[in-house]
Parts: sequence; structure tokens; C-alpha cells
Amino acid sequence: MVQATMQSYMVGEIETSIEIKASAQKYYHMLTGKPKDLPEASPDNLQRCDVLEGEPGKVGRILSWNYVTNGQPKVMKERIEALEPEKNLIVARVIGGDLMKEFKNFFLTIQATPKQRGPGSVVKCHLKYERIDKKVADPEDILVLFVNASRDMDKMLSSEF
Repeated sequence: MVQATMQSYMVGEIETSIEIKASAQKYYHMLTGKPKDLPEASPDNLQRCDVLEGEPGKVGRILSWNYVTNGQPKVMKERIEALEPEKNLIVARVIGGDLMKEFKNFFLTIQATPKQRGPGSVVKCHLKYERIDKKVADPEDILVLFVNASRDMDKMLSSEF
């Protein structure tokens, strides 16, 4: 019984959402088709994105990110696990980098949904993870990074003709 309680504490989920002016399709396309443009859109949050393997918009694509949280430069390697273009949904699994020092498993799900009324969309980021130790905090810094980068992406997407 204690093991089950400990195990459930080790697994966590957190999420956040942000309203943007850009369409859900434009946001999704930038993430899946042009990830190398993200550091240009959000240089304070994302320093670099390298495609290590795979094709744009395809499951299995592996990306390497250099990003900043809490003023600290970090790296992350992720593999695209699922794409649902009709739902503007992306699921990625972190397979390397700084997050793997604190988490056994780490999944990011990002979905952009058109607003019910008016232009724009709502973008949701859901994190699911398993800590390596009960002392590891929830990765709220990743949600802050997501919100900040999404705001910057929205500015770039909204300025495009």
C-alpha cells in the first residue's frame, strides 16, 4: 500500500493555457513545420533548435532545444510521439537533456484550439512526468517557458501577412 502511495506521488501532471491572436493552424504549423524559427520569435526563452532526425510534420522527428528557465541555460532532446493536424495537437517525449536529471519520463502535449467567439485561439500545454525522487518539484518553470514563448510566437505570427 505504501508503494502505491509513493508511486502516485512520483507521477504528476500540470497544465496551463494561453489565449493568442494567431490562428490555431498557424501556431501548430510553426511548431511542427518551422521549429527552427522559434528562437528568432522568442530569443529570451529559446536559444536554438536543431533537427536531429526526421521530416517536418512527421512522428518520430527528433529535435534538440537550447532554452532558458529561471535565467539558466538548459538543453532538451525530444521525439515527436503523436501529431493530429486536424486537432492542432502535438505530443512529444523528452529523451535527453537537463530534464532527464530529475524525471524518468516527461511528456509534453500542446494543443491549439480556435476560440469559440472571435478570432484567435487558446493554446494548452499539458505536462505528464515521473520524478526520479520525491524531492523533485513540479516543472512549473517549463509552463512559464511555454507561456512566454507562446506570447512571442503570437507576436511573430500576428505580424505576418
